Amino acid sequence: MTNQKEHSIFSLAVIVAALGYFVDIYDLLLFTIVREPSIVGVGIDKADTAAMIAASTKIINWQMVGLLIGGILWGTIGDKKGRLSVLFGSILLYSVANFVTGFVQTVDHYAYARFVAGLGLAGELGAGITLVSELLPKNKRGVGTSLVAGIGLFGAVFAYFTFKLTNDWRLCYKIGGGLGIGLLLLRVSVAESGMFKTVKETKVSRGNFFMFFSSGNRFKKYVLAILIGLPTWYVIGILVNLSNRFATDFYGENKVDSGRAIMFAYAAIATGDIAVGLISQYFKSRKKALYLFYAFTIVGLLIFFSPLNNSDTAMYLICAWLGFSTGFWAIFVTMGAEQFGTNLRATAATTIPNMVRGALPLINMMFLGLFQKSWGWGLTKSGIVTGVVVMVITLVAAYFTEETFHKDLNYVEGEEVFP
Repeated sequence: MTNQKEHSIFSLAVIVAALGYFVDIYDLLLFTIVREPSIVGVGIDKADTAAMIAASTKIINWQMVGLLIGGILWGTIGDKKGRLSVLFGSILLYSVANFVTGFVQTVDHYAYARFVAGLGLAGELGAGITLVSELLPKNKRGVGTSLVAGIGLFGAVFAYFTFKLTNDWRLCYKIGGGLGIGLLLLRVSVAESGMFKTVKETKVSRGNFFMFFSSGNRFKKYVLAILIGLPTWYVIGILVNLSNRFATDFYGENKVDSGRAIMFAYAAIATGDIAVGLISQYFKSRKKALYLFYAFTIVGLLIFFSPLNNSDTAMYLICAWLGFSTGFWAIFVTMGAEQFGTNLRATAATTIPNMVRGALPLINMMFLGLFQKSWGWGLTKSGIVTGVVVMVITLVAAYFTEETFHKDLNYVEGEEVFP
């Protein structure tokens, strides 16, 4: 392996990766922000709570399944063809899908369009984090990837204000498509990872998704890397996304806007993601920073379901706190990238966060299907039990996860060499 040029955390690659994630988050979270008006816009009666929740769950589940499948697709391409191939190809796909979403007329069409968008969006973060991790020295990569995530997550705030200014959910999707095409032009000047170029010249197996299952140690690392990220989408996909419905359960009549709750949560997540990188740097440990943010999350969950959550202002503040406390996305994805060699790194970094996103339908199944439909539990009790299950799984996974702060990334996985 050859040494490569040392890059700054403010290099073009970091800036473009951050802007890419900004557009990614804009598009990814736009549905949760325009959820109610857009579902009404495709023919669902707002007064029919069951129909609204069913339609919302269907659309976001299709988007998340798209992310799950796309993660495998783009991760493989990233290790076989290069990190930049993913950054160019994925953005074209989700830009087109966003334009199409602006014209949907039924819930089914809406769900299918978000599935295709999910396929495209799946490649953005993993490829960007992989590229930045490989370009920056190990003493800077945690801060660099946190900046990517922190800046990028403000895309949700931008999406919220775009909708408030336009009051047109269809136009918001079309704007997202335009942002993607603009980003594509910026990407032209970004250089490929030197580590990937070196590995590409060898005969080592690259981008083989099944290698995660061919070794017990690799499989364990892969599963643990996924499980440590579960609280993020439980908090956003259920608690914040349905904050207005929970508010009705907690204190009756309210004017909570779930889109506004998403905006507050993501502004706080962005702040948390920058902070977690600095905290990780201070501790010289990814895991210690992760444990601290898990503790913040548990406190936030206790307050969310407590009598303190008794007004619209309290709900917004608690959603912001939960957002900050789950602002460990950057460290979680960075740890996923750091767990594996250069020939599998893009596949790992792209599939791991999308496996977490793709786990939301399973969490929804637990929350809506098993508890509410089968056992007849209410919204609040279902939310509490789902949260307990998610946090227990995550804490156990974190305990067994490898510390990667000081790990050198210039290596490959496995012994597979083809003639």
